[in-house]
Amino acid sequence: MASTSDDTSGTDTDGPSRGRDQTASATDDPIVEVRNVSVTYDLQARDAMVLDDVSLDLRRGEILGCVGESGSGKSMLANAMMDAVEEPGITTGDVRYYSSENADPVHVLDLEGDDLKQFRWEEISMVFQGALSSFNPTMTIGGHFEETLKAHSYDVDEGMERARELLSDLYLDPERVLNAYAHELSGGMSQRALIALSLILEPDVLLMDEPTAALDLLMQRSILSLLDDIKEKYELSILFITHDLPLVAGLADRLAILYAFELAEVGPSERIVRDSSHPYTRALLKAVPNLDAPLDTMQPIEGTAPNPAHVPNGCHYAPRCPLADQRCHEEKPEWYDAGPDQRSACFHHERADEAVPFDVEAVTSAVEETAEESSGAAGDGRFDAGASDAGGALAAPDDETVVSLDDVSIHFEEEQGLLDSLTGEPETVHAVDDVSIDIPENDVLALVGESGCGKTTLGKAIIGVQRPTEGTVEYRGQNVWDAKDGVGDPDIEFGSIRRALQIIHQDPGASLNPNQKVVTSLEAPLKRWNSDLSTEDRRARIYALLDRVGMQPPEDYANRFPHQLSGGEQQRVALVRALLMNPDVILADEAVSALDVSLRVETMDLLLELQEQFDTSFVFISHTLSNARYLAEKADGRIGIMYLGELVEVGPPDEVLNDPQHPYTKVLRWATANLDPSDQEMTEPPVRSIDIPDPVDPPTGCRFHTRCPEAREACVSEAPELGETESTPGTRAVACHRADPDHEYWSSQPLDGVDAAESSNAGD
Repeated sequence: MASTSDDTSGTDTDGPSRGRDQTASATDDPIVEVRNVSVTYDLQARDAMVLDDVSLDLRRGEILGCVGESGSGKSMLANAMMDAVEEPGITTGDVRYYSSENADPVHVLDLEGDDLKQFRWEEISMVFQGALSSFNPTMTIGGHFEETLKAHSYDVDEGMERARELLSDLYLDPERVLNAYAHELSGGMSQRALIALSLILEPDVLLMDEPTAALDLLMQRSILSLLDDIKEKYELSILFITHDLPLVAGLADRLAILYAFELAEVGPSERIVRDSSHPYTRALLKAVPNLDAPLDTMQPIEGTAPNPAHVPNGCHYAPRCPLADQRCHEEKPEWYDAGPDQRSACFHHERADEAVPFDVEAVTSAVEETAEESSGAAGDGRFDAGASDAGGALAAPDDETVVSLDDVSIHFEEEQGLLDSLTGEPETVHAVDDVSIDIPENDVLALVGESGCGKTTLGKAIIGVQRPTEGTVEYRGQNVWDAKDGVGDPDIEFGSIRRALQIIHQDPGASLNPNQKVVTSLEAPLKRWNSDLSTEDRRARIYALLDRVGMQPPEDYANRFPHQLSGGEQQRVALVRALLMNPDVILADEAVSALDVSLRVETMDLLLELQEQFDTSFVFISHTLSNARYLAEKADGRIGIMYLGELVEVGPPDEVLNDPQHPYTKVLRWATANLDPSDQEMTEPPVRSIDIPDPVDPPTGCRFHTRCPEAREACVSEAPELGETESTPGTRAVACHRADPDHEYWSSQPLDGVDAAESSNAGD
């Protein structure tokens, strides 16, 4: 946000003050110094600023978390540190790299040709967000390692031994991974293979650009726990870029907060979370959905971030800041000392806590008290059967049931190549197996689980767009697929069912026609299903809904193309398109995962407001417990935990999260980052295997037993049924032998690798 002054950021490289960032003390040893670095793109109308005068140090041996919303300049900062900004981007300023404490600096932006190529791999390496896009699909993973070693004239045999060691340190089978193509690995496996590849030439600095953003909750936390060990073993300095502040707070030594291309605040992780002195950081902490704060303390940040081509004068956060005055709009604030090793670029940093109140200890203690009350009410783990009159965790009263699933299974045959089709039968993917659940009116069911567990497939079955292999799906008592096939004399026509069951896709931009204006896309369903409406009536209905979701003036937004909308605005258009049909159930498939963290609470609040107005039920799919908890708890709904095609636990969010009954739910709870960094221990994952089994060949018995830290022999041979037990009557259902105190599980032997004492703890 502000550059350092000349007397502290000069070019003198002799002595301990060699141009060090003001956010670092004189005794610290920087390995990379970024000084007054800007990145601009020359547009026809004016320059677009995507990084504005940033000065920052990465210290030797530290993990520095770089946090900011989408488009804040995080990736540009990493690219600038390697002089890897693609044309026509222009990088100015100075980036200095010190190979050792007393070495002369390497001025990175002055490197060219082979020197720059060598620097990028051998001194500083980068791990990008999408592992699959980083690998050549026609080359094995081992081929990538060999190619990199040869290109830098390294001994291939020695290098491949190092590759095997790196893969093993990342909990991968070296021979399997090296002989595989990228598409044959899961997302988590390919991301870990990319980390190993980035370390093959023994760099000192690792830049990680959202390396876990596309991964599941458990895989994210597992990789973070591995990074701490890898940093120590290989003596790395790491810049970890993320939009998720709680995710990195427990891992990073320090945090650097970026807003709209400027650096807003830098300091130790504990101080940034507990005593932030910049209004934006404090607002961001309040806006992030999490499990540690009461729901009413989570609030979206009002306003929107500036466009790179229209950056405001003065402090870039001023248009959204409650403390902003005329000076803030006209001048850029310098760095102010806000505490030990903490600096804030805010004229009013001393009053930030008054303007944006946030006390991490207060909010976490409030949730802990709620959790104690919940578990205390449960007593010995048994729940009050009269706690809800909703008819249980899985079934609803007949007069309230909108959609009902009975023993639904969905299997897919994998696509085969020509040779495979000649040599054998296609393999079957068990996407969903034996799921029975009701969706009542005005309900929220949040489905949570790892990628590939069947969440989206089950959701599509609920809204009648995925035909089940076995079982039945009914809408208000009418078999959906009988109506589709014209079997018998349906009470409800399939067209009416389709109108009543709608979907909001994960990527709203991809679901909107880029060549059509918003109004044209929204008119299409009305023309098909409400052909009697005149053009004026259609437009009136569309404008009213656009206005209702906060897109004002609606006539302006209606005449824009999708690319002229922000991600949050595109998501609202997708929501309006679903609501135009006045549906009974909407499948929201990862509907907030593509949004900035500051927009997620706002979007979920909007869903809840519209639910109340339209009496719509939501099936909300998420891989994040914090998002699921926010929506389900506010709506008095349910959370359903899915694992490898099966529902393993269903119940009210406060009970499921505060007193989980299934070991997999406990693992997901462990994987959810705490808001308070002091409560985040980077321990090994509490699972016997990080990677999920292949759904083509799911394990026998309980499907989680191959990873479960509490598994016994009974879990291998017998699959637990999802249902209410003595320990979960009324509103809870769990598929685990441990929920039944009389099950033979308790007399069977723990599996290899399972702590016998741990697995015998029935009250856990």
